[in-house]
Amino acid sequence: METTNPWRPPAFWRAAQALAHAAVTLLARLEVTGDVPRHLRHGPLILAANHISPFDPIVLAAACRTRGIAPRIMATGGLFRTPVIGPLMRHAGHLRVDRGTDAVHRALDDATAALAAGSVVLVYPEGRIGLDPGMWPERGKTGTARLALASGAPIVPVAQWGSHEVLPYRTPKGMLRGVVRALLRRPVIRIRFAAPLDLRDLDPDTPGAARRGTDRIIDAVTEALVPLRPDEPDRPRHVDPGRPVDTSRAHRRRPPD
Repeated sequence: METTNPWRPPAFWRAAQALAHAAVTLLARLEVTGDVPRHLRHGPLILAANHISPFDPIVLAAACRTRGIAPRIMATGGLFRTPVIGPLMRHAGHLRVDRGTDAVHRALDDATAALAAGSVVLVYPEGRIGLDPGMWPERGKTGTARLALASGAPIVPVAQWGSHEVLPYRTPKGMLRGVVRALLRRPVIRIRFAAPLDLRDLDPDTPGAARRGTDRIIDAVTEALVPLRPDEPDRPRHVDPGRPVDTSRAHRRRPPD
């Protein structure tokens, strides 16, 4: 993909990443494995991560900093409507997603333009904090695959585990209790950057291409997650009683090779 007028992250966002890293290392022990090829670190690139906690954006901002990446995060429109956080999100270059509205399709156009400008875009392919009872990635929404097919940008699957032990699902309810518990226990948060995934063999005009691409993305994220939770293969040890369970979007994992 050729880029014109390449986007560069503002100093504010770089500083915010440093603060995120400090916050994560205060509350937990951060372990980052895997890497992103040097020629992809400044985009165009899609980072596709599993979503397990409200703490995820802070954790991923910190992990990306360790790899020299400043991603533009696709985030729910509600954050952009808040008095203080909203302007800061816009200033940092993050991308608004108004789920459940007619404007949701605008997010794909904005993300495609961001990639054309040489950005790294961070996406949660599941489209929400996953509600699988085992906390494995759910069946994804097709937006990430459609973004990759429209832009031609490569995808780096990102797996994360442990952030659910810091902030509960219903944050801000229970947030203080979660933070205090994390300060005392300092759980391990593991992030793994997997090998790039290329969907260019899929013809976007072929029916079902976006679904096939989505399943490949979720499979890749799942495979990257397996070594991060070797002693929790079925269910997590830490159970959040406020987290609902929904099996309607269960993703059938491929058996390991």
